[in-house]
Amino acid sequence: MATETSSRSSVKPLPRSGILLRSSLITIFGIISALTFQSIVKPPPPKLCGSPGGPPITAPRIKLRDGRNLAYKEHGVPREKARRKVIFIHGSNCCRHDAIYATLLSPDLVEELGVYIVSFDRPGYGESDPDPNRTPKSLALDIEELADQLSLGSKFYVIGYSMGGQATWGCVKYIPHRLAGVTLVAPVVNYWWKSLPSNVSNEGFNLQPKRDQWAVRVAHYAPWLMYWWNTQKWFPGSSVASGDYSILSQSDKDIILKLGSSRKPYWDEVMPQGKHESVNRDAIVGFGSWEFDPVELEDPFLNGNGSVHLWQGDEDMLVPVTMQRYIAEKLPWVQYHEVAGSGHFLHFAEGMVDDVVKTLLSTDA
Repeated sequence: MATETSSRSSVKPLPRSGILLRSSLITIFGIISALTFQSIVKPPPPKLCGSPGGPPITAPRIKLRDGRNLAYKEHGVPREKARRKVIFIHGSNCCRHDAIYATLLSPDLVEELGVYIVSFDRPGYGESDPDPNRTPKSLALDIEELADQLSLGSKFYVIGYSMGGQATWGCVKYIPHRLAGVTLVAPVVNYWWKSLPSNVSNEGFNLQPKRDQWAVRVAHYAPWLMYWWNTQKWFPGSSVASGDYSILSQSDKDIILKLGSSRKPYWDEVMPQGKHESVNRDAIVGFGSWEFDPVELEDPFLNGNGSVHLWQGDEDMLVPVTMQRYIAEKLPWVQYHEVAGSGHFLHFAEGMVDDVVKTLLSTDA
């Protein structure tokens, strides 16, 4: 017994000072690990246009309220002679040159309607300075300021494509008094908009490839990991960020095959400042927590002096048509146009751009 008692008494509890030391060491190790990991995943700073070693400035630019520069490109009839003025908002992996609704618009229609279109590089794209604080609201205010500095008048039209939808919905929410009409073409839907029923958002979410399901999860829940997620080699990152066209519908693949390099001869001008503040930021904003829900918006044209249109291809593999149908059903003031047999690049179909623009401008045509 004595031996057993002696053995037990030899095992003494760790002094309080030892417990505190161990806890402190664990905490310090955790902090060092977190800081090390954060330094590994931290994206490189963007290569600002006009900075030493950065891309050159070739486009006209305006200086915004916070000192950022916004690059733009003008199309159609001269601004001072235009009867209808349109601002075009491009999607991901695009820039001011991707003003499809200007470049594919019939010259006769341009003259007939007196259409002027200005496209611009969204923050971080092309020659526009990045905005790490970008939100749908800030994008809408950028657009309003662009209109003011170009003297587009008290009201103007807006066309937003794909990821440009975040800015377009922002315009409907924050600057409805400046709008003459709005068109959304295949706008990306946020699976976390609170008014989307779980069965609708889950159905759309599950239609996406697994790699994109994980990418949007990261964008929503851990946006600070977005750069690492799309550059690490263990798992496939976002298909959009990596330029993987295998997920597209056959109609979209046919369009890419037909157009070849002529579809984007200006590819080097799309993201010269890097991918993080362009494509990655698109995902962070598009799938992040919005301060408003588009499904709860009110008609910005209650007096009938304008209209909102939503165009969607029923074979779009990037933006599920089922989600657009639900949004159109819940917003009866949105005129919904579903294009059979078309994918995300529905505007390349013959005559489609003319139809989209004429429909938008029909209010006062």
